[in-house]
Amino acid sequence: MAIPVKLEVFEGPLDLLLHLIDKNKIDIYDIPITLITEQYLDYIRQMETEDMNVMSEFLVMAATLLDIKCKMLLPAEVNEEGETEDPRAELVQKLLEYKIYKYMSYELKDLHTNARKAFYRKQHLPKEIEEYRPPVDYEELLGDATLVRLHEMFRFMLRRQEEKIDPVRSSFGKIEKDEIDMDRKQIYLQNYLLKHRYCSFRELLEKQSSKMEVIVTFLLVLEMMKIGKIVISQDDLFDDIKITVKEEPVIT
Repeated sequence: MAIPVKLEVFEGPLDLLLHLIDKNKIDIYDIPITLITEQYLDYIRQMETEDMNVMSEFLVMAATLLDIKCKMLLPAEVNEEGETEDPRAELVQKLLEYKIYKYMSYELKDLHTNARKAFYRKQHLPKEIEEYRPPVDYEELLGDATLVRLHEMFRFMLRRQEEKIDPVRSSFGKIEKDEIDMDRKQIYLQNYLLKHRYCSFRELLEKQSSKMEVIVTFLLVLEMMKIGKIVISQDDLFDDIKITVKEEPVIT
């Protein structure tokens, strides 16, 4: 009967290599590549995972170790500067960088844990101290500024404001929104026509207080004329227009 063995979980192939180096008490700058490769492959054989992304990372490192092992069996290569190249150099550099980041993460985790143990008392000052404001030294604030200099600065700011004004648009005047309640104006017109039954169109418009009210009244009169509630007439050209109510002036 096979004895189940629980493997340690590593964050990646570099984490596993560092564990093997520490376990065997090996100098990271002089890794016995044959021993480490054998132990690394033994761990992979015992791995049970369905995640191919995780498994592929370990397999890539295994291929890298086998490649380094093969290069170690061949005569050493010499670079352009006449120095012997170590096939393990690139792997050692990656292990050192990973080791630095790993220990940095431990430090940050400890700082985070310790920070949760710290408690701070809220600031509590007497009301007089909180409301205190240091007096303003106007002489120090003005410095060498004189009334003449301040006047020049004031005129300069005025000129800058005048330059921002558009000479064309500034002459258009201000456009204001004139709010008209159509329902109230319609009720007013109905009551007015019911009371007078026969009236002057000019007099009706003169009773309006704004240009917008004149326009709305004119449109309502046209609508009532279209549906046959009123009739308009004019004796001669340019004479006043007369409005006659035919029936109850209700706009539907």
